[in-house]
Amino acid sequence: MAEIKVDDGDRHRLDIAAAPPVSDANTVKRNTGKKKNRVASVDVFRGLTVALMILVDDAGGEWPTIGHAPWNGCNLADFVMPFFLFIVGIAIALALKRIPDRCNATKKVIFRTLKLIFWGLLLQGGYSHAPDKLSYGVDMKDIRWCGILQRIALAYFIVGMLEIATQGAQAKELPPARFSIYKLYFWHWLLGACVLLVYLAVIYGTYVPTWQFTVYNTDSPDYGKILTVACDVRGKLDPPCNAVGYIDRQVLGINHMYPHPAWKRSKACTNRSPYEGPFKKDAPSWCWAPFEPEGVLSSISAILSTIIGVHFGHVLIQMKDHSSRLTHWIMMGLGLVVFGILLHFTDAIPLNKQLYTFSYVCVTSGAAALVFSFFYVVVDIWKIRYVFMPLEWIGMNAMLVYVMAAEGIFAGFINGWYYDNPRNTLIYWIQKHIFIGVWHSKRVGILLYVIFAEILFWGIISGILHWLGIYWKL
Repeated sequence: MAEIKVDDGDRHRLDIAAAPPVSDANTVKRNTGKKKNRVASVDVFRGLTVALMILVDDAGGEWPTIGHAPWNGCNLADFVMPFFLFIVGIAIALALKRIPDRCNATKKVIFRTLKLIFWGLLLQGGYSHAPDKLSYGVDMKDIRWCGILQRIALAYFIVGMLEIATQGAQAKELPPARFSIYKLYFWHWLLGACVLLVYLAVIYGTYVPTWQFTVYNTDSPDYGKILTVACDVRGKLDPPCNAVGYIDRQVLGINHMYPHPAWKRSKACTNRSPYEGPFKKDAPSWCWAPFEPEGVLSSISAILSTIIGVHFGHVLIQMKDHSSRLTHWIMMGLGLVVFGILLHFTDAIPLNKQLYTFSYVCVTSGAAALVFSFFYVVVDIWKIRYVFMPLEWIGMNAMLVYVMAAEGIFAGFINGWYYDNPRNTLIYWIQKHIFIGVWHSKRVGILLYVIFAEILFWGIISGILHWLGIYWKL
């Protein structure tokens, strides 16, 4: 079987983990060069992750079982963020495997980090509103400081800088010992251990006092009231009294946190759980409170997902045959999944995306490893690429699809052109008459609309742009 070589170019660096890097300008560029021996499974996996984000964001309201778990547990949507961070890690390993100029590489990492933060604030800070709300702008006293791209930026910066700093200590060839690759990248695992120790020490050791907040939800009968949440505890992982939320309230400020956390769909808050619905009359006060799912402490824990991804990238580079790579990946993936599930079901550490617990890191990173291994076998070894071409195209233009589709910028632009009534838009007409009306079911119609009119549509658009050699990267 032919060996798959890792592209020596800078192709797999970050653009939500990467588009072809023709230059460092934050704009659309045309790529006229041809790249050979590419690991196509990297693009397919990245495209799958973007497609999953579109699916769970736009169909999750009608299908809450694929949306984020209200608190403990792990639904389909809860795999999206770790999958992003995992593939960012692989991209870091591939992009920085040969560094002729550390100073120049450091400048690029810093500049790309700043661009990610900028786009994160623009897209999720509140300036850009939902596609069906024809307005824009954000009050700076309420801007949301954290978000998906900001979390990716933090992980990318920390792990990327470590990769640059330790490049000289990495051997060119892998020693023969079976577990030598773990020793080869000692500093990465040391960073992972430090991150884990800091996270566990803070989340279990921080004292969380009683806190208050003002209700800004105009649909609440308590609008304008100041509600109190009684805590005065240490080491709790429940919604109102965990250290993750406490640190975010202290560091970010409660006005700068996400106002619609998934816990609002929990059984404690609504009888319609896991659907959204009116709160119970006796719902606890914290049901109305904001919570930041991409906050400070949880983002520190999220670095672990990228470190694991970097390790998989190192395996891809250092191990030279398919069987060695797959054996390592699958064993590690299964081990992580089993360990994480044991932590959850023994009540040692629950699976929780909002807190980004260690069991959640293990299960989602292990799942990412297994999914990536599957694509590697099917796409790169068996050469069955045509079935996955839309995902590969999306993966090549991930930033474009993320901005236009996952963040609803394109839908918002289309909705800006309506006839007589803001509800009378092209998107609304397509949803109602082509999908919902045909299937006589809003749930099925919305699901099919997202799959065909969003994911497949953007797969085709990305394919056309790929054919033209046009990519949008950071």
